[in-house]
Amino acid sequence: MARLPRYGLAGQPQHVIQRGNNRTPIFFAPEDYAFFLECLKDGCQRFGCAVHAYVLMTNHVHLLATPETSDGISSLMQSVGRRYVQHINYTYQRTGTLWEGRYKAVPLDSELYLMTCYRYIELNPVRAAMVARPGDYRWSSYAHNAHGKTDELIHEHALYQALGKELAPRRAAYRSLFRGEIDESTLLELRDSINKGWALGSKRFLSRLDANSQRRAQPLPRGGKRKGAGRPPKETSRT
Repeated sequence: MARLPRYGLAGQPQHVIQRGNNRTPIFFAPEDYAFFLECLKDGCQRFGCAVHAYVLMTNHVHLLATPETSDGISSLMQSVGRRYVQHINYTYQRTGTLWEGRYKAVPLDSELYLMTCYRYIELNPVRAAMVARPGDYRWSSYAHNAHGKTDELIHEHALYQALGKELAPRRAAYRSLFRGEIDESTLLELRDSINKGWALGSKRFLSRLDANSQRRAQPLPRGGKRKGAGRPPKETSRT
């Protein structure tokens, strides 16, 4: 099956995931996590991307990021991927691939799913039973978004800032979002979206993406009337 082209949307938040090859680890020491974040920060400055939330898990990475240009995410992930693999191969005297194919990135309807995606990303270590609370995990954006710990990688999205005019109420409002779990149906929507490569949003949002992006934003309906339906089939030779 041919690969679908990237969405290439400037100014639209995207949920990005990059996994290790065969789900194997991509981080082996604290210095590796720190170096990956350094690569991200440098790449964001170079290619005009704003990261709003992130988590570095043992064998994969989640980002919530908005590119300034249509190829911003692509340029960022290619740059970070190459630089980080060079670091790992040199440090651990290894060769070969580190990543499981291409990264995945899908646009999100900000009004409906942006803050849910924040929570989905920063709750990864809790769902994986690595920690009891998101604040207990070192390698995520939660400490900045919830408690104001300095993180030069993070650029706060306007909807995050709208949680409160002042810093303290804003962070308190953000922490309150984590008091309940994300319901299973929403988790399934988020997972299906990133794993299958389809945008996530309202029908109006998806229709707008269909009209303005280089690819479909949603799968064709099953059993629906396809182009050419109702016309007699052309004679073709079989091979």
